[in-house]
Amino acid sequence: MAAAAETEEALCSFVRPLEKRDGTVLRIQQYGSGGVGCVVWDAAIVLAKYLETQHFSGAAAGTHALRQRSVLELGAGTGAVGLMAATLGYRADVIVTDLEELQDLLKLNIKLNEHLITGSVQAKVLKWGEERKDYFSPPDYILMADCIYYEESLEPLLKTLKDLSGPKTCIICCYEQRTMGKNPEIERKYFELLQLDFDLEKIPLEKHDEEYRSEDIHILYIRKKKWKWQTTPVSLSRKLHGQHCKL
Repeated sequence: MAAAAETEEALCSFVRPLEKRDGTVLRIQQYGSGGVGCVVWDAAIVLAKYLETQHFSGAAAGTHALRQRSVLELGAGTGAVGLMAATLGYRADVIVTDLEELQDLLKLNIKLNEHLITGSVQAKVLKWGEERKDYFSPPDYILMADCIYYEESLEPLLKTLKDLSGPKTCIICCYEQRTMGKNPEIERKYFELLQLDFDLEKIPLEKHDEEYRSEDIHILYIRKKKWKWQTTPVSLSRKLHGQHCKL
């Protein structure tokens, strides 16, 4: 019986290796059961690898967009994206967030990769839509991968983005475009609501990682509209629309 239980546990639990450009490897624990947050989705891999690209990091040698920056991952699940940010060598301070039931998995993956972490990373509970303005100060970056899938979660997610982001926060959203069932309508509604308060910039596919890219997976830079936090002439606001999301 004990052997059978161990075999079943092994089948339901497996590690996803994610090789980085410096040759080191992130080890991400996954579970075969337990909900959508227990596995590493393709959009998370695409976003994690995008953080290593020159397009994101910056052209100057020895610099990086995440150098000593604060980073918050929403709907982190396994924490793959946040862990990539924390292990790039630029001392980013990272918080990976998700529901209470995913905290053990997040903490396990932080432990598995702590030898690669150069800044800091911690797991915290965050339920979208809750009043938590006292919980986080506006981070430099908010990262989110494949967070657009439940219609009932759209407005809570948007509220959280508005509550947690500041005028200088760059939100990077990566999502897989799905064509089955209600997914197209959910995506349409999400972006319709999002653009009431935020400006969007789509990152061209050729700027994604050379290997980890797909025509069905998109990366967006998102910033709060200027007029939401300061008085800005309409003409200037239009000029700023689409500005590259760098700090």
